[in-house]
Amino acid sequence: MIDMRLLRYFVTVADEGNFNRAAERLHIAQPPLSRAIQQLEAQIGAPLLDRSNRPLRLTAVGRLLHAQAVQILARMEDVETMVKAAANSERRRLVIGFVASTIYARLPELIREFRKTADGVELVMVESTTLDQIAALKDGRIDVGFGRIRFEDPAVRRIILRDEKLVAAFSLDHPLARGEGPISLRDLADEPQIIYPRAPRPSYADQVISLFRDHAIEPRIVHEARELQIAIGLVAAEEGMAIVPESVRRARSHDVAFRELSELATSPIIMSHRSGDRSPELALIAGVIARKYAEWGYDVPTALLEEL
Repeated sequence: MIDMRLLRYFVTVADEGNFNRAAERLHIAQPPLSRAIQQLEAQIGAPLLDRSNRPLRLTAVGRLLHAQAVQILARMEDVETMVKAAANSERRRLVIGFVASTIYARLPELIREFRKTADGVELVMVESTTLDQIAALKDGRIDVGFGRIRFEDPAVRRIILRDEKLVAAFSLDHPLARGEGPISLRDLADEPQIIYPRAPRPSYADQVISLFRDHAIEPRIVHEARELQIAIGLVAAEEGMAIVPESVRRARSHDVAFRELSELATSPIIMSHRSGDRSPELALIAGVIARKYAEWGYDVPTALLEEL
């Protein structure tokens, strides 16, 4: 691995075109600077400077390394700035990743309650797929994730908060929109289906496809939308129908009709966090969810209470 100090020395020499001026700028003597550049060239395995020219010129390898070294050093400065800012900040921070459909599933109400409860905690919201959340949790880019896809990873703990009922969504003028009572999946076998998201997979789209196939029905998919809002917009535009979480009906009842399904069909709302995380911010969000769920009449998962 190349020493950052050597990269910094090399960039300075390249910028100055002269060892003496570079040494003055770095506040070191010229001989150790020359030895440092020779050490870097030995590590690279090729000359970086054409010493026969005045001012010094970069070789082809030197030009390549210089372009990369400038970017690396700039990124290191950014990291140092961010780390210092975080170290000097007295505010605690919680970064939450969420899939779009959880916005309908009362996530905004939970976030408002958290802001009221967690005085002094900076809250950051990041929209991301469930699979992206797993990587982000392991990398430390988010602290909590709300998604819908079941997965297994020893580094991440998942808690199923509740299973949300699925419903069929139709355009207002669709013949099936005017029926009474629940509708069977078999009645939807020939209907053009709009699924989402298109990528990445596996996703909620695969949950819907599996729902049909579990009942020996091959869905007739006509659109794979990028996300929920586009799918619902296509339904309203009479491009097809969609199977969506029940909470969506609260937001789009003005231009889309919904009917319950005869078959038991649900999609989980899953809260995920790093295994072993015992931070006070995690306990706070768990406490808010437990309190609000009890208020709304939902069952409070035992696993959630273990986080308090």
